[in-house]
Amino acid sequence: MARLPPSDAAREQAKSDVEIDDVARCAAAGEISEYAAVVEGEERTTWFVWLLVCCCTISGLLFGYDTGVISGALVTINGDLGPPELSNGQKEFITSATTLGALLGGLAAGAISDWTGRRPVLGIADVLFMGGAVGQAVSHTVWSMIGCRFLIGIGVGLASCVAPLYIQELSPTRLRGSMVVLNVVMITLGQVIAYGIDAGFANVSAGWRWMVGLGSVPAASQLALLVYLPESPRVLVRRGDMEAARKVLSRVYALASSEQVDLKLRVLHATVKQSIEIANSTTFWQRFGSVFSNPINRRALVIACGMQAFQQLCGFNTLMYFFFFFFFFFFFSF
Repeated sequence: MARLPPSDAAREQAKSDVEIDDVARCAAAGEISEYAAVVEGEERTTWFVWLLVCCCTISGLLFGYDTGVISGALVTINGDLGPPELSNGQKEFITSATTLGALLGGLAAGAISDWTGRRPVLGIADVLFMGGAVGQAVSHTVWSMIGCRFLIGIGVGLASCVAPLYIQELSPTRLRGSMVVLNVVMITLGQVIAYGIDAGFANVSAGWRWMVGLGSVPAASQLALLVYLPESPRVLVRRGDMEAARKVLSRVYALASSEQVDLKLRVLHATVKQSIEIANSTTFWQRFGSVFSNPINRRALVIACGMQAFQQLCGFNTLMYFFFFFFFFFFFSF
């Protein structure tokens, strides 16, 4: 590309700055939408997008597998952890340790991913998944089992928060909803696979060790695939690495022209710039209060929390964690 004369280069830079400021003002007024920068082929998927989805949705698969597999393991542990039979309290601790770890991991996931990036956090989650799975498989005491379940819970919390965010930030605008939904579908698939493996190893000696240990396989697969994925363009823009962000966007929008990719980058730059300005000009409590005071934020909060509350109050978690226990109790105890 021919180098512009200094005067022309200055005019182009001034024009770019004006466009960024215009987009930022629209965003502040709540007028910016996904259609602010529409590019050619945005509704079509490429091999890069499918690699991204296949890799990141493994996090959903691990989430479902590790929360579902304990149902069958509790029934077949018997005296392998010391006591001749696990008490109800011990079963509850083993089961709930994952939930506690997920709570703490989820709370820390956002801050860690903003600091290190999305991809490293997924890698950390995979290491926790593998360590927890192998640790469970070789456990010989109740408390070591609880500790490994807690470790896996932290991985669940990190992955469940960062994986959808990573998918959303690396997917074409028009496909983000469907791409993120695939992660949720994989959670259910992971639970189904866990129940199938539980049934397959139910009559194998120490089969529960295989049940929990096999969770390390998809985690290792995802860790290997992460090598081929880039960092989120939003994180790169926050770091000021505009050239790297542009390269990532050109892979996401492979059919778009150079000018269209530049437009996408300017819109992304404007939104990141706005978020940084808000963070620097307000306190944490002011931002927290806007979740309730802003009608748009409040409506989203009510919908999200309402759906989560309904999911918990319907009692599905009890069935998910103790399905095999109920099955054996009702059909084999009489």
